[in-house]
Amino acid sequence: MLSPFQIYIDELHAQISKFDSGKLADYIPELSKADPNWFGICVVTLDGVAYSSGDTEQPFTIQSISKPFIYGAALSDRGRNFVSRRIGVEPSGDAFNSISLNPQTGAPLNPMINAGAIASTSMVEGDDAEAQWRQIERVIASFTGRQTILDETVYRSESKTGFRNRAIAWMLKNFGIIDGDPMASLENYFRQCSLQVTFQDLAYMAATLANHGVHPLTGATALPAEHVERVLSVMATCGMYDYAGSWLYEVGMPAKSGVGGGIIAVVPGRFGIGIFSPLLDEKGNSVRGIETCKQISRDFGLHVFAHTSNPSSVLSRFYTAADAPSRRQPPLELRLYLQQQAHRIKYLCLNGFIAIDSAEYIVRQMRAMAIDTHSFILDMHKVTGITISAARLLNVTRISFNEQDISVVCTRSHGRAAVIDPLTKVLQKGDRGFLRFTDNDLAVEWCENRLVSMVNNTEIATRALADSTLFRGISIPLLQQLESIAVQQTFAVGEQILAAGDMGDRRVFFIESGCVSVVIPTEGGNYQRIAALGPGMEFGEMALLGQATRSASVYADSVVQCRIIDAADLDSIANLLPELKIVMLQNLAGDLAARLRGANQWIAALA
Repeated sequence: MLSPFQIYIDELHAQISKFDSGKLADYIPELSKADPNWFGICVVTLDGVAYSSGDTEQPFTIQSISKPFIYGAALSDRGRNFVSRRIGVEPSGDAFNSISLNPQTGAPLNPMINAGAIASTSMVEGDDAEAQWRQIERVIASFTGRQTILDETVYRSESKTGFRNRAIAWMLKNFGIIDGDPMASLENYFRQCSLQVTFQDLAYMAATLANHGVHPLTGATALPAEHVERVLSVMATCGMYDYAGSWLYEVGMPAKSGVGGGIIAVVPGRFGIGIFSPLLDEKGNSVRGIETCKQISRDFGLHVFAHTSNPSSVLSRFYTAADAPSRRQPPLELRLYLQQQAHRIKYLCLNGFIAIDSAEYIVRQMRAMAIDTHSFILDMHKVTGITISAARLLNVTRISFNEQDISVVCTRSHGRAAVIDPLTKVLQKGDRGFLRFTDNDLAVEWCENRLVSMVNNTEIATRALADSTLFRGISIPLLQQLESIAVQQTFAVGEQILAAGDMGDRRVFFIESGCVSVVIPTEGGNYQRIAALGPGMEFGEMALLGQATRSASVYADSVVQCRIIDAADLDSIANLLPELKIVMLQNLAGDLAARLRGANQWIAALA
């Protein structure tokens, strides 16, 4: 089954592919040879799952996207104090190749412009330029998770035409920012920009930063966590050249672009994004890359100043119907069957705001559980809202599971537009959407009914008075006497059989066929169901203990046929035959104890 999150990435790729504005970089001649139709998107989660769409295997040169990673290497190799004296962290507001130096110290304003990047390269650990280059290769490989290859043609093209960068390097040497031969450091800078990557490599590099410097697949630390926050800070304020301010305002993620057409974006603690499309805007950023990030930021709710949370926190707890079955009290055969099958009904308690990455996490957990699942119950009680894209993903998942005869239902979302409206807006014509229940008990009973429908239960569809728990162990002659005083009555669907607060009614009802709900009144004129009873069950039995006021209401869920015995008539027979009263009280005590154990089980599951 194709992942709904993968479907989202594929649809986004198709949508953004229509953007054809921009032009290829031509100041480096080799970059102008790129195919303008190349385009790829990849999102990598913190556990290393990659969702890609587009030209997955197409290599391109990393260019300026190497800058934050080599800056991180300089911090790691030389220390924060050493690096901060030679490279600032202030946005320049100028183009990437501007000569932006501090007028007093000569230090580059930040490590994301060429001047700062050349300075960072010169600070990488190594006794000479060749040793530094080997360290640069190791650094990039630790972020991509594989060894990268140098594009010699692009490197020679950059070196041959890099006159402005040579001027910058000599100025850095003049101010004492670069030690040793500035041309050796510059050639290493040209080489690092000419390393070949794919957009999936970029996504893993971004995900490594999102994962506090630890590569999601290899588990190796590419950059100490103390330096990750500094790298992300300068990416957020300086990473998109002179578009950085607008980027932070509109998209709100630490990011870095390169004139080769790549963009990385980082969502700390959540995932990394890698995009490749060589058509650039006038500021040197990928047109499709920017549009993709804008859309993902909106759909995922990723702006740095928006409310965000770890996607895994959206699933607060999980349990099955074995822990919390419905409150109905079925006959013994049905009860045993449901106990055997209850683990196939799974509750997922959701929490907080569900963006699309949170929905993707939920879906992955459901897919992992699906092999032994018959129904999923999504408890929305603590969900504060859902994005349209997340709702679409959940809905696609519901449809996909339905095709496998696995039902997905929602519960406890009543009256909350922030949850219901997105789930409704994504529906296609003819699709009725999620089946929604006001409480978990109604939902799990519906799921139990689906399980019951798998077996032949005609033999338990109708029950006699002898099947009642209350009369278990009573002799046949005595049962016949009880049958003689019982009055048969039929109730229509929805008819109220008993009303909470009624006084003086001492009748006991024995269900022969059909089902009833026992409900109690709650605040605001609402009701909470406390039990669902079927054939062979009884209600109103508390009258036998002298209770004069009805504590709950009872409604017919279907056409219900009952045998009704007045408690006064039972008392008359019991006075003549004391053993009847003893057996009934024993059975009643046992039944109440069983219900108390069931209530305790529910409380334990919900606690």
